[in-house]
Amino acid sequence: MTRLIAIVGPSGAGKDTLIAGAIAARPEIRLVRRVISRPAAAGGEDYEGVSEVEFARRRAAGDFALDWQAHGLHYGIPKAALAQGGDVAFNGSRAALPIALQRFPDLKVILITAPDAILAQRLAERGREAAADVQQRLARAAFTLPDGVSAEVVVNDTTLEVGIARLLAALQPERAAR
Repeated sequence: MTRLIAIVGPSGAGKDTLIAGAIAARPEIRLVRRVISRPAAAGGEDYEGVSEVEFARRRAAGDFALDWQAHGLHYGIPKAALAQGGDVAFNGSRAALPIALQRFPDLKVILITAPDAILAQRLAERGREAAADVQQRLARAAFTLPDGVSAEVVVNDTTLEVGIARLLAALQPERAAR
């Protein structure tokens, strides 16, 4: 049986860092390698970069269990990534959660967040955006979850180790209770 887990949250919350730490600690949790309509050379997470045309072709062929648009890009979760069973996590979009829950009613949602001051500091330290872009990302950080969507909240406001432990407890509460 596959347990699908959407991990969402604002830019600067530390999603990628916490996810990497959780996967390293518990390799039985699999992270979906997303398909994204941007060049693979753009960097960041490990993803399959494709053109918009190729993304559309694969979507039409039914290759994705779930897909959405955000920030001018297309994102897809390949069906094949869900075929092996077990705990399968993906870095998702808060706005895409309603459709994800329609397709996967048992979807577990984990919202990773941090106080605004920490988000601002992390975004500034990344150095990838201009100050105006950082302000836009901070404004989007206040985006609430869509109606009908509930999530377990992981606040990433302290050390990396504490953040990873909090995420692991949310991902696999049955193991944290032991």
